[in-house]
Amino acid sequence: MIWAAALALAACAAPEPGPAPGLRTAGAWISSASLFDPARFAGQWKVAESGTPGCAGATQDWRYDGRGAYALSGVDCSGAKPRHLSGRAVVTGPGGRITPDAGFGREPVWVLWVDQDYRVAVLGTPSGRFGMVLARDLPVRSDLAAAAREVLSFNGYIPGKVGR
Repeated sequence: MIWAAALALAACAAPEPGPAPGLRTAGAWISSASLFDPARFAGQWKVAESGTPGCAGATQDWRYDGRGAYALSGVDCSGAKPRHLSGRAVVTGPGGRITPDAGFGREPVWVLWVDQDYRVAVLGTPSGRFGMVLARDLPVRSDLAAAAREVLSFNGYIPGKVGR
Protein backbone atom coordinates (compact mmCIF):
# COMPACT_ATOMS: atom_id res chain seq x y z
CA MET A 1 0.00 0.00 0.00
CA ILE A 2 2.80 2.44 0.88
CA TRP A 3 4.71 1.76 -2.34
CA ALA A 4 1.47 2.32 -4.32
CA ALA A 5 1.15 5.78 -2.76
CA ALA A 6 4.80 6.51 -3.53
CA LEU A 7 4.31 5.35 -7.10
CA ALA A 8 1.25 7.58 -7.49
CA LEU A 9 3.23 10.55 -6.17
CA ALA A 10 6.13 9.81 -8.51
CA ALA A 11 3.71 9.78 -11.44
CA CYS A 12 2.85 13.40 -10.66
CA ALA A 13 6.49 14.46 -10.52
CA ALA A 14 9.00 15.24 -13.20
CA PRO A 15 12.75 15.67 -12.93
CA GLU A 16 14.19 18.89 -14.29
CA PRO A 17 17.21 18.11 -16.44
CA GLY A 18 20.21 20.39 -16.55
CA PRO A 19 21.11 23.23 -14.25
CA ALA A 20 18.49 24.82 -12.02
CA PRO A 21 19.55 28.44 -11.81
CA GLY A 22 18.90 30.07 -8.51
CA LEU A 23 16.70 28.39 -6.00
CA ARG A 24 16.46 24.67 -6.81
CA THR A 25 18.94 21.83 -6.88
CA ALA A 26 19.79 20.77 -10.44
CA GLY A 27 17.98 17.56 -11.43
CA ALA A 28 15.63 17.61 -8.42
CA TRP A 29 12.16 16.20 -8.85
CA ILE A 30 9.22 18.57 -8.66
CA SER A 31 5.49 17.91 -8.35
CA SER A 32 2.36 20.02 -8.42
CA ALA A 33 -0.71 19.88 -6.18
CA SER A 34 -2.88 17.04 -7.46
CA LEU A 35 -6.08 18.28 -5.79
CA PHE A 36 -5.79 21.87 -7.00
CA ASP A 37 -9.08 23.78 -7.40
CA PRO A 38 -8.66 26.86 -9.64
CA ALA A 39 -11.78 28.58 -8.26
CA ARG A 40 -10.68 28.20 -4.62
CA PHE A 41 -7.20 29.48 -5.49
CA ALA A 42 -8.68 32.68 -6.95
CA GLY A 43 -8.49 35.93 -5.05
CA GLN A 44 -5.96 38.08 -3.28
CA TRP A 45 -2.70 36.65 -1.96
CA LYS A 46 0.18 38.23 -0.06
CA VAL A 47 3.79 37.18 -0.60
CA ALA A 48 4.95 35.61 2.65
CA GLU A 49 8.32 34.34 1.39
CA SER A 50 10.15 34.84 -1.87
CA GLY A 51 13.65 34.79 -3.31
CA THR A 52 13.13 38.42 -4.32
CA PRO A 53 14.32 41.00 -1.78
CA GLY A 54 11.66 43.55 -0.88
CA CYS A 55 8.69 41.37 -1.79
CA ALA A 56 7.51 40.34 1.67
CA GLY A 57 3.93 41.52 2.03
CA ALA A 58 3.46 42.34 -1.66
CA THR A 59 -0.03 41.62 -2.98
CA GLN A 60 -1.06 39.53 -5.96
CA ASP A 61 -4.59 39.19 -7.27
CA TRP A 62 -5.55 36.03 -9.18
CA ARG A 63 -9.03 36.73 -10.60
CA TYR A 64 -10.48 33.50 -12.03
CA ASP A 65 -12.76 33.66 -15.06
CA GLY A 66 -14.40 30.26 -14.45
CA ARG A 67 -13.10 28.94 -17.79
CA GLY A 68 -9.52 28.06 -16.91
CA ALA A 69 -7.74 31.41 -16.80
CA TYR A 70 -6.77 34.10 -14.31
CA ALA A 71 -6.42 37.85 -14.71
CA LEU A 72 -3.25 38.75 -12.81
CA SER A 73 -2.46 42.01 -11.06
CA GLY A 74 -0.29 43.25 -8.23
CA VAL A 75 3.43 42.66 -7.72
CA ASP A 76 5.55 40.09 -9.56
CA CYS A 77 8.10 38.65 -7.13
CA SER A 78 9.80 36.22 -9.49
CA GLY A 79 12.84 38.28 -10.52
CA ALA A 80 15.76 40.08 -8.94
CA LYS A 81 13.48 42.92 -7.84
CA PRO A 82 9.71 43.47 -7.50
CA ARG A 83 7.90 44.42 -10.70
CA HIS A 84 4.37 45.30 -11.71
CA LEU A 85 2.25 42.21 -12.42
CA SER A 86 -0.41 42.48 -15.08
CA GLY A 87 -1.58 39.87 -17.53
CA ARG A 88 -3.33 36.58 -17.90
CA ALA A 89 -2.47 33.06 -16.79
CA VAL A 90 -4.07 29.90 -18.14
CA VAL A 91 -4.41 26.60 -16.29
CA THR A 92 -2.54 24.36 -18.73
CA GLY A 93 -2.25 21.10 -16.91
CA PRO A 94 -3.42 19.03 -14.00
CA GLY A 95 -2.52 19.88 -10.45
CA GLY A 96 -2.16 23.63 -10.63
CA ARG A 97 0.11 23.95 -13.64
CA ILE A 98 -0.37 27.47 -14.92
CA THR A 99 1.16 29.37 -17.85
CA PRO A 100 1.25 33.16 -17.65
CA ASP A 101 1.44 35.46 -20.68
CA ALA A 102 3.15 38.14 -18.59
CA GLY A 103 5.00 38.15 -15.29
CA PHE A 104 6.81 35.24 -13.68
CA GLY A 105 9.30 35.38 -16.56
CA ARG A 106 6.51 33.84 -18.67
CA GLU A 107 7.59 30.49 -17.27
CA PRO A 108 5.16 27.77 -16.27
CA VAL A 109 4.11 28.35 -12.68
CA TRP A 110 3.30 25.27 -10.64
CA VAL A 111 1.22 25.34 -7.48
CA LEU A 112 3.34 22.90 -5.50
CA TRP A 113 1.02 22.83 -2.49
CA VAL A 114 -1.96 24.58 -0.99
CA ASP A 115 -3.38 23.81 2.43
CA GLN A 116 -6.88 22.34 2.50
CA ASP A 117 -8.46 25.70 3.37
CA TYR A 118 -6.53 27.65 0.70
CA ARG A 119 -4.88 29.92 3.28
CA VAL A 120 -1.29 29.21 2.20
CA ALA A 121 0.12 28.19 -1.18
CA VAL A 122 3.59 27.35 -2.48
CA LEU A 123 4.42 28.27 -6.08
CA GLY A 124 7.50 27.46 -8.09
CA THR A 125 8.86 26.72 -11.52
CA PRO A 126 10.41 23.51 -12.79
CA SER A 127 13.44 25.58 -13.88
CA GLY A 128 14.02 26.73 -10.30
CA ARG A 129 14.19 30.39 -11.26
CA PHE A 130 11.70 31.29 -8.55
CA GLY A 131 9.69 29.92 -5.68
CA MET A 132 7.42 31.65 -3.23
CA VAL A 133 5.00 31.17 -0.39
CA LEU A 134 1.70 33.03 -0.69
CA ALA A 135 -0.80 33.57 2.12
CA ARG A 136 -4.25 35.06 2.37
CA ASP A 137 -3.24 36.82 5.59
CA LEU A 138 0.08 37.69 7.22
CA PRO A 139 1.72 36.59 9.38
CA VAL A 140 1.44 32.96 8.34
CA ARG A 141 0.53 30.58 11.13
CA SER A 142 3.76 28.82 12.23
CA ASP A 143 2.60 25.28 11.41
CA LEU A 144 1.51 26.31 7.90
CA ALA A 145 4.79 28.19 7.34
CA ALA A 146 6.73 25.08 8.41
CA ALA A 147 4.65 22.90 6.06
CA ALA A 148 5.29 25.34 3.17
CA ARG A 149 9.05 25.18 3.79
CA GLU A 150 8.91 21.38 3.85
CA VAL A 151 7.14 21.41 0.48
CA LEU A 152 9.83 23.70 -0.94
CA SER A 153 12.55 21.37 0.34
CA PHE A 154 10.74 18.28 -0.98
CA ASN A 155 10.65 19.90 -4.43
CA GLY A 156 14.38 20.59 -4.48
CA TYR A 157 14.41 24.18 -3.26
CA ILE A 158 17.53 25.08 -1.33
CA PRO A 159 16.71 26.02 2.30
CA GLY A 160 17.07 29.74 2.93
CA LYS A 161 17.08 30.74 -0.76
CA VAL A 162 13.34 31.42 -0.95
CA GLY A 163 13.45 33.72 2.08
CA ARG A 164 12.04 33.97 5.53
